[in-house]
This record gives sequence, C-alpha cells and structure tokens, in this order.
Amino acid sequence: MLADKDRIFTNIYGLKDKSLKGAISRGHWDGTKQILEKGRDWIINEMKASGLRGRGGAGFPTGLKWSFMPKESDGRPHYLVVNADESEPGTCKDRDIMRHDPHTLIEGCLIAGFAMGANTCYIYVRGEYIREREALQAAIDECYDAGLLGKNNKNGWDYDIFVHHGAGAYICGEETALLESLEGKKGQPRLKPPFPANMGLYGCPTTVNNVESIAVAPTILRRGAAWFSSIGRPNNVGTKLFMLSGHVNRPCTVEEAMGITFRELVDKHAGGIRGGWDNLLAVIPGGASCPVVPAADIIDCPMDFDGLRGVKSSFGTAATIVMDKSTDIVRAIARISYFFKHESCGQCTPCREGTGWMWRVLERMVVGNAQKREIEMLLDVTKQIEGHTICALGDAAAWPVQGLIRNFRPEIERRIDEFSRNAASSPVLVAAE
Repeated sequence: MLADKDRIFTNIYGLKDKSLKGAISRGHWDGTKQILEKGRDWIINEMKASGLRGRGGAGFPTGLKWSFMPKESDGRPHYLVVNADESEPGTCKDRDIMRHDPHTLIEGCLIAGFAMGANTCYIYVRGEYIREREALQAAIDECYDAGLLGKNNKNGWDYDIFVHHGAGAYICGEETALLESLEGKKGQPRLKPPFPANMGLYGCPTTVNNVESIAVAPTILRRGAAWFSSIGRPNNVGTKLFMLSGHVNRPCTVEEAMGITFRELVDKHAGGIRGGWDNLLAVIPGGASCPVVPAADIIDCPMDFDGLRGVKSSFGTAATIVMDKSTDIVRAIARISYFFKHESCGQCTPCREGTGWMWRVLERMVVGNAQKREIEMLLDVTKQIEGHTICALGDAAAWPVQGLIRNFRPEIERRIDEFSRNAASSPVLVAAE
C-alpha cells in the first residue's frame, strides 16, 4: 500500500490547480537546473539504479534505454519522442497525466532530453485526445512564457517541445510506426535493425518513451533512486498508475505500489467487485492484448511484471479490465479479436490474414457453430501468427485467443455441444413445391 507522501502524480484527478503555479506549489520544477548540472552520466546512472521499467507495456529498463543514445554527436541532431498514442483498449492513464498533471511530463521531457543530448522533443498524441492535447499545449506555452523552455532558458539547456496530433491509428502506438507517421508517411512499423537509437526520426538518433516513463523521472531524480527502488519487489519496483475498469463498483485510475495484490487494489480503490468476489469471472490485467486470467488465479496475484507472468499473462500498461459472471467471455474475446483485425496495418501476411481468420472462427464459436477440432486448429493459427510479424501487433492479437482457449476451453466446448444438440433436435422443414 502506497503512502500519500510517496505519490508522484499529485493531481491525477484534476482536483487541484493544474497551471504552472499550481505545479510548482506541489513541488514540480523544483531544482530542475541543479539536476541538469549534475551531468548526463549522473542522470542516466541514477535512472538505471532506480530500476524503473518502461510503463508503456514492454517493461524495458528506462535508464538502459536512455544510455543507448550516442554519447557524442556525429553532426546529426538527437530527438526525444514521447509516445502519447494511448490506444490500447482499457488504458487511460496517459490521458489523465496530460489533462490534469501535464507539468510532470514537460519537466521530464527536458531532463530526459538533456540526458540523451537532445534539444528537441516531439509528443505524439492519440488522435481522439482533443482536450488532452489542448491542456498539454497550454502547459507548454506557460513554460515558454516562464522561460523554462526555449532558447537560453533558465535551466541552461536549449529545449523545444512540439505536440503532434495523430489520426487515430492504433498501429502508431508502435514506436517505429509512430516515427513513420511523425515524418508524414503511412504509419507502418519498420524492420529493426537499425534501431531508433541510431536511426530514428528523420534518420537521426532517437529515443521513444511512454508518457508515464518520462513523467516520473524528475521525482525519481529529486528523491533519489534508492527511494524509488525501495517500493515494490526486486525487478518490479516503484509506483505505477493502475486503471480499474469493467465490473467494479468504482472504476478509477490510481497510483499504487508495484506488487500490490489484485484483491487489495480492487477493495481499496474500486470498492470491490460488482456483486461480490464470488461473482468474479476473469480479469484482463494489462490492456486488451494481455491473456485473460480466471478469477481463482488473479485474486491474490501480485500486480507487477513477474506476478502476472506467473499466471501466464502480462502486466502491460496495468489497464485492468474486470469481468463478472454476467460476461459472455467468448464474445468478449471475439470483440477484442475484431479490434486487432481492424487495426492491423496489413504489412505482414500472418497478421493481415490471421487476425481476420481468428475473428471469423471466434464469431462462430460464440454461438457454438463450430467443431471441437477447430479449437486446436485456432490455437495452432495463433502460434503461426505470434512471433512472425515485424511488430508486436500479431502477438497482441494472438495472446487473448490463447488465453481464452487455455482457461475457458470447457465453455467453448459446451457451446458447441449445445449448438449440435439443438441442431439435431430441430424439426426439418420441407418447403412445398
């Protein structure tokens, strides 16, 4: 359980003044220049020591990612790109940061940019986030007016931040597709290598980070890596924004310690499960791309990277979608399959063809109009998609289906049996000649 004094996001619900003056009164922009004066190596080493892992879903160590940027410039500019294309179903934390606590992100951009030798930052905002972009742009304008950004600013590092609005394509949340879109091209993932740290935006060294990963950096550097790494379990440290949606009594976004159990998280912040804990059916723990976990496995599971790997799912963005026993679990996964089919960029054949095939089979399984051997065939197709595409969208489409078959195969088989029984007992209608 996280103490209030350890919370990084002090205005996540928008109840306080979100202006620059309000942010400063809550401790943001405090000693930013002194942090920069400690040097690039100190900042990166402190971020490594903090144990912060990327909050966008992959969980890659943030300090290590920053260290991949070239130490010396070869004449090309360096760029920081912030991935605010928050399009994963169930995920809504970055929206709250940009709308209510934008100065955490802006200060983080300046510090991260300095650490990787970048003088320019682009924040790529999801196409549907209109009010969030307006709030973020207003906060950036405040910082320019106050001399915290721009040329010859008070912090001693020339820095510009540009907000770029996407067009609502889920695939642009993948870092290389985001870079393609930012360059004005069709948002399709690039083959790697070369990696963005060497050949990113406009062919220059680039680091792409999630909003939350950047926004927590200033507080970590102010309070020290030891403070941040003392929260949570080894390899799963720090605070995290959890999103609780679906069949809970009070859906919310809340900052909590990594490793808190699912039961404690829901009881403390979401008012429990609708209809009580006996009514819980399953949970998607980290956004729509994560495999579904049955109730018995999730209730006392630690909510962090290793805890959810232990129940054959993943932590993702910590977007926790709760489903009670009123949920048609097969239809729910079929709906998620349709989303991935719709959002596939079509570049890779396994994803382009396989996502549509999986959705069509699942739609038949919803009503039971299938044969039991097709369950194994569907699982085999997911394995042919997983790991065989340029980006992880193919994996993201396959994992929910794999989770459904692994945990709810008896439900699919029951529907097939029921459909067959009804078909056999239905009277044969003969049309008159």
